[in-house]
Amino acid sequence: MDENNNILIVEDEDRIRRLLRMYLEREGYSVEEAEDGEIGLELALKNDFTLIILDLMLPGENGIEVCRKIREEKATPIIMLTAKGEEANRVEGFEVGTDDYIVKPFSPREVVLRVKALLRRSSTIPVPTAESKTKDVLEFAHILIDNDAHRVLADGVEVGLTPKEYELLHFLASAPDKVFDRERLLKEVWKYEFFGDLRTVDTHVKRLREKLNKVSKDAAKMIVTVWGVGYKFEVAEE
Repeated sequence: MDENNNILIVEDEDRIRRLLRMYLEREGYSVEEAEDGEIGLELALKNDFTLIILDLMLPGENGIEVCRKIREEKATPIIMLTAKGEEANRVEGFEVGTDDYIVKPFSPREVVLRVKALLRRSSTIPVPTAESKTKDVLEFAHILIDNDAHRVLADGVEVGLTPKEYELLHFLASAPDKVFDRERLLKEVWKYEFFGDLRTVDTHVKRLREKLNKVSKDAAKMIVTVWGVGYKFEVAEE
């Protein structure tokens, strides 16, 4: 089994784990399981999974805490499973770094489709050589976004971003100096008709700036807050 297709399911309901495993393995994925938050966190930090499916309500550490701790060390794509009526928790999940969520009860086929969609958006390819430069590149004074390789360089240094952080940066940078309000960013970056709290956008912008700032203060300053409106990617005139 290709190690690049290894998925971790963290879910305390055995029936749901078995069902998801069956459908994912049919699609060629290798699956590992954890029945509580502690085991799931240990596996997530010890191994390099392609994607993690994480239940919100877990015995011991819940999905929010597990996601928060994973995000302190890794940018692995995470899909959170939630029950109806947990909207506030789903918002909190996005704020700590969840990339997508699926509401129970769900169709296993829907999960497979969402897994494939998220992996397409977060997939990487080998770093291109000088002889084979990629075409889909956004290049600015302090930031280079290689969309083919799904890489971001700030003043020549690679910055590790989660899929949502990357999508947010790429969307803003695709329209330099254009101001987007939070509602538009939620619609464009957080797909699947997510009607969430606008704080989700603010939290991701904050985290994106912090990661860029660790490498390049000039790069971080390109993500600009337009007070009372939203955000833009500002390109300073040379």
